[in-house]
Amino acid sequence: MKIIFAGTPEFARVALERLLAAGFEIPLVLSQPDRPAGRGMKLQASPVKQCALAHGLAVAQPRSLRLDGKFPVEATAARAAIIAANADAMVVAAYGLILPQWVLDAPRLGCFNIHASLLPRWRGAAPIHRAIEAGDQHTGVTIMQMDAGLDTGDMLLVERLPIAADDSTGSLHDRLAVLGGRLMVEALEMAACGGLSPVPQPADGVTYAHKIEKAEAAIDWTLPAAVIARRVRAFNPFPGASTALAGEAIKVWAAQVETDTGADAGAAAPGQVLAIGPQGIRVMTGDGVLVFDELQRAGGKRLPAADFLRGFALTPGQVLDAPTTATVAAA
Repeated sequence: MKIIFAGTPEFARVALERLLAAGFEIPLVLSQPDRPAGRGMKLQASPVKQCALAHGLAVAQPRSLRLDGKFPVEATAARAAIIAANADAMVVAAYGLILPQWVLDAPRLGCFNIHASLLPRWRGAAPIHRAIEAGDQHTGVTIMQMDAGLDTGDMLLVERLPIAADDSTGSLHDRLAVLGGRLMVEALEMAACGGLSPVPQPADGVTYAHKIEKAEAAIDWTLPAAVIARRVRAFNPFPGASTALAGEAIKVWAAQVETDTGADAGAAAPGQVLAIGPQGIRVMTGDGVLVFDELQRAGGKRLPAADFLRGFALTPGQVLDAPTTATVAAA
């Protein structure tokens, strides 16, 4: 079976590697154009492009696939490459471009998408982040037959995965990427023999996982400790939950809700530091106490709370603020 693969980040690279290991022929890979990255902001190829080149695969990087859009020359060239590939199916995983109808119709079996949620819950750009932020107990992967809507196509395969109490977006992402690669191989093998049974998504339970914005990183100390703790995990590794003290940004990478709140929390204001010590930094919230386990100063390294305190003067009674746009950017 010949497959066109379209994807960009690490999540998609894992799937591409799995398809190659399974022996699928991949005459063409589509990925987003190279982007500036790192301290020097040098152009860097996406993980999918790096993988494709390492395996000697042809790569196309159009900025758009719309023939009537801003980049018609690039779209036309991509169309010629897709038609020439004469693929049986296209696999799409976190590609980042909208596929117009001509792309959906090009492969004989259509386009299959790896989506990191249990559709129709968390359609959209950030399903892993939003599932953790919402406190979901389970997530999973849906292999979907793509249509013109936003993650609205028929479901082909679905598998659930529990969300652990300490899962961050980073840790859950890695497990879902492996699951997605395995399920896609299964789906393609079933498609080759006509064994797939598409199931329409239910009308009930639709939610949208909107793109994560950096402004969401600012911790609102009036929220309950449990909500803040989920956001800390959801925004790890990006954009990182942030707070500030005297104008200096601090990123919080790990935190937990204190289960047995002491008497010292009674009169404290949201954001007020209650105590510091080897076990962490205790901070009052709108409801309950949050204990910081891992933090980072702007330009510094991630550190356990005890190590962080050796280089940062933090004392009980001080009040942490929601960082400004400038301090969030600095962190």
